[in-house]
Amino acid sequence: MTDTPHYVRAPEYISELADGTVKQLNPFSGTEVWTVAGRGNRPLGVKLPDPVPLDPAEHGHYCAFCERRYADSPPEKSRVIRTAEGGWETRHRVSAEDLDATVAEFRRVPNLFEILSYDYWHLNYGYELPDRVRQRRDEYLASPAGRDHVLSVARAKLRAGGLTETVVAALPEDEVLTAASGFFGGGHDVLIARRHFIDGATDNTQLAGAGTLTTEEHNQFIAFTTESVKALFELNRYTRYVAVFQNWLRPAGASFDHLHKQLVSIDERGVQHEQAMQRLRVNPNIYNEYGPNYAGYHNLVLAETDHAIAFAGFGHRYPTIEIYSKSEACDPWNHTPEELRGMSDMIHAMHAATGVDVPNNEEWHYRPVDSDLPMPWRVMLKWRTSTIAGFEGATKIYLNTISPVHLRDRVVPRLFELREQGLIAEMPLATETSCRPNPLLYRTNRS
Repeated sequence: MTDTPHYVRAPEYISELADGTVKQLNPFSGTEVWTVAGRGNRPLGVKLPDPVPLDPAEHGHYCAFCERRYADSPPEKSRVIRTAEGGWETRHRVSAEDLDATVAEFRRVPNLFEILSYDYWHLNYGYELPDRVRQRRDEYLASPAGRDHVLSVARAKLRAGGLTETVVAALPEDEVLTAASGFFGGGHDVLIARRHFIDGATDNTQLAGAGTLTTEEHNQFIAFTTESVKALFELNRYTRYVAVFQNWLRPAGASFDHLHKQLVSIDERGVQHEQAMQRLRVNPNIYNEYGPNYAGYHNLVLAETDHAIAFAGFGHRYPTIEIYSKSEACDPWNHTPEELRGMSDMIHAMHAATGVDVPNNEEWHYRPVDSDLPMPWRVMLKWRTSTIAGFEGATKIYLNTISPVHLRDRVVPRLFELREQGLIAEMPLATETSCRPNPLLYRTNRS
């Protein structure tokens, strides 16, 4: 005879002590975070550079991602342009001769320094370029302009890797082209937005971030990202997950202060997803109970629409805004256009409320393709406003200087201002009657 399992009450994931210290526990990773009384009122610690007037002659040349430096990047995989009729169009396989024929609002290019190189997949899995990709490579290299482009970028990569100009110049062309193997069949892409500074900017502090895009531009950026994720899965059958992230400003890991996302194909699900899936197998409703609904019962919801909800997250090393899709589809690329637009508008609003002067990481989380567990698409916007130090390393307790309540109180007033100004999509915000806890916020058909 087996014993009937006893009911075990779930822990409180947010606890406030008598002195004002807030202790948090992440329900999915188990990460413990404290906001110590008094430290939550510290400034964000972001020091803006002194304003320097922009030189009009430098427009489009500020960094390697800028719109007049297309040839500094490896050959494009695709780009999104505006049409003469005012619509949008995605173009693939742009030739070297046509790089400047249109203005790319968003570009998808291989990362010059891949996390997992083409050789990683080739040597460990026997991966070979698909026929269509091999054809693209051969056609590009058959063009004099294309060959010169690839050689130029490959030589720049070799120099950046430590080789001297003399050594690089002496290398045979075929050997240089070998260093460009990942330019066509690699699994680490960069999605680059057009602007470096906002339109009409007069000094170097007026950067163009995700929140400065229009809602329609941001929707195109999100749609382009989901299409690109799907394309990476289709490119390499050994890919188990595509990591999607956006590093904004150098303190958050960006090489350039220019809006871009990165997509990285990997052959594992990642520790964070494995931990979450263990909990999900025990409680298939965990994303409802300990995600938006727990936040709702603690008055941490920031905004909610028919398709998405944002709340002040808890149990994170950094102040984090969590954005959940309410779609029944687990995969971002299977969302309807309306659902995708709903997520885009919510992500855009949270970036706009954060501001371009706060370093942050946008992280995408979704169900791994080799799992049938019900996991909603979620986006974490993490403010990189503190540095992990010795206390965290010694205790694995992380000090987050902004509690979930303080985060809510910083963001919500700004959302009201932005909505009033028409700079974000119209949506119900916290304290309004339509933002209420919903016991079955997220449902899944496992599609």
